[in-house]
Amino acid sequence: MGVALIASLGTTVKAQVFKAEEPLAHTYSIVARDPKTGEMAVGVQSHWFSVGTAVPWAEAGVGVVATQSFTNKSFGPRGLALLKEGKTPEEALAILLADDEAREVRQVSILDAQGRVATHTGDKCIRYAGHITGKKFSVQANMMLTDKVWPAMAKAFERSEGQPLAERVLLAMQAAEREGGDIRGRQSAALVVVKGQKSDQPWDDKTIDLRVDDHDKPLDELARLLKVYRAYEHMNAGDLAIEKGQMQQAMEEYGKAEAMFPNNLEMKYWHAIGLANSGQVEEAAKILRDVYKKDPNWRELTTRLPEVGLLDVSKQQMEKLLK
Repeated sequence: MGVALIASLGTTVKAQVFKAEEPLAHTYSIVARDPKTGEMAVGVQSHWFSVGTAVPWAEAGVGVVATQSFTNKSFGPRGLALLKEGKTPEEALAILLADDEAREVRQVSILDAQGRVATHTGDKCIRYAGHITGKKFSVQANMMLTDKVWPAMAKAFERSEGQPLAERVLLAMQAAEREGGDIRGRQSAALVVVKGQKSDQPWDDKTIDLRVDDHDKPLDELARLLKVYRAYEHMNAGDLAIEKGQMQQAMEEYGKAEAMFPNNLEMKYWHAIGLANSGQVEEAAKILRDVYKKDPNWRELTTRLPEVGLLDVSKQQMEKLLK
């Protein structure tokens, strides 16, 4: 495959610029910034294994990069470094391409924390290929079934204004798929979201980092994972409310999570433990009995919680919880 593609590119691009370690991530992607929250995101799907390890790059307070087609992965960290030096996306992109002998087969998009964006689609990218830059976003695609893919992405993103950034990015990719997407089909997808401002807790600055490395319907799986993520946001909020002694708010958050995934035993279980800690032992025991029927290991876990302070009930109440 590689030799045939290289031959078709003509003498203007030298064969030695194509390296075995550079993935051929022919794909569609979107980079975007939420003007309200400042969050920045990259979303991508491709008929290539584990596209999330090659195309999307992001750093809170700095920007995001999507590097694809004949992918030069160094464009990700180098592009972010240039933004940190104070370069604009256009300046950073120009520097990256200046000494790149394979610029004609590259496709790359850079967006900074201000929402400025610059995108390049090389003349030798496999058709259909192109990009559209809009207000604080860019969509780009190559080796697409039709030339309607990236315009559909742009339209879907613009129409979804007001929704959370991750959901907007997903909607744009779903629009691409409805127009045929990658001519080869589909295999992997990824979604990364970072905060608009760097904090003193960098481990929390990447708020969403979801990858589907190999799947018949990667976007469907990515959508499922995003829903799970949102449900666990409620679970985390419930845990935080319990730490603050806000039991009513905790129960509301746990309830929202459980409503999203009613068959998830983890969510049911911790909802019940929260109820027990708030004195609602009878209701907690009812939920736990259902959990225990499906997996008795949860009963054993219940016996271990008091010793680490996660369950504060009397001996008699504990007996009810273990039935």
